[in-house]
Amino acid sequence: MNKDIIAGKWKQLKGKAQAKWGDLTDDVFDVAEGNREYLAGKLQEKYGWAKERAEDELNAFEKTIEND
Repeated sequence: MNKDIIAGKWKQLKGKAQAKWGDLTDDVFDVAEGNREYLAGKLQEKYGWAKERAEDELNAFEKTIEND
């Protein structure tokens, strides 16, 4: 799923993202509004992950939502 689709469907996907990464606040998801780079940065910050791990997590999340 490309980033334009994620941005366009953000309101629907936001709940799933919040369920997956519950340590991120609602405000983070509101500001992200589908911005992959911002969300990856927040995942790195909150969970202490390397950039590659945050990207891998986002890639895995995208694959799960493609099947919905």
